[in-house]
Amino acid sequence: MATETSLPELSSPSIGISMPSVPLKTPIAPRRAAPTPSDVLTTVYKFPSMEPIRFAYYSATKLFLPLRRDILHRAVVFEGDATRQGTASTKWRSDVHGSGRKIRPQKGTGKARLGDRKSPMLRGGGVAFGPHPRDFSSGLPRKIYDLAWRTALSYRYRRGQLVVLGNDIDIEMNESRWLAQIMEWNHLGQGDGGSLLIARDPPENLTQAFLGAEGHGRLKSEDDVDVKDLLKAGRVMIEKRSLDRLLERHSSDLNRTVPSAM
Repeated sequence: MATETSLPELSSPSIGISMPSVPLKTPIAPRRAAPTPSDVLTTVYKFPSMEPIRFAYYSATKLFLPLRRDILHRAVVFEGDATRQGTASTKWRSDVHGSGRKIRPQKGTGKARLGDRKSPMLRGGGVAFGPHPRDFSSGLPRKIYDLAWRTALSYRYRRGQLVVLGNDIDIEMNESRWLAQIMEWNHLGQGDGGSLLIARDPPENLTQAFLGAEGHGRLKSEDDVDVKDLLKAGRVMIEKRSLDRLLERHSSDLNRTVPSAM
């Protein structure tokens, strides 16, 4: 709320007339954005007990980026185009086996004009404007894709949906029912949107358990994860060493070197 103050009365020494007081409004200072921390704090948990082990610090340029929907959209489209096979293929009339003799005369029969039996208008003929093998992949600069990776991880971190786990995660039994109870007890299962578990070397017991508990989450290697996976799951659970490697791998736009004038 603005405050008002009064100016002192001004008088002329020769005439002796006093000036009326004029209220002055103090200008309101513009709002400033909240300062961005240089480092962010994360808690490392032990799986499957989810007991806090220690704290870990990460740079704000890696886990505290603002949400950029345009960058995420470009990354998801880029990944989707790269997964399209593009193997659909049809035969044009020149590719179909058959004679090229004209079926009937051009005029005099009272019927429509028609060429050989390989015409697209006849059954067994070629396909007009059909699909052919092609490459659907689109281009995206490496720095933009790396920025999308860190933006997706920052989005999960800001919402409290990024769970950092200790290394060498595993469970005692490969029972899907037991894994489902663990996920539901820690609010990581199907009732809370499911979770994506990222590990460097997924253990055998955990892999077998997740095969029968698909509704509660998915288990993926750090080399098989993309930006869409980070945005699709309800929560992201990741080993600390996998998180460190992914952040190091997708930091090309941060490693900028300024050319020297010398």
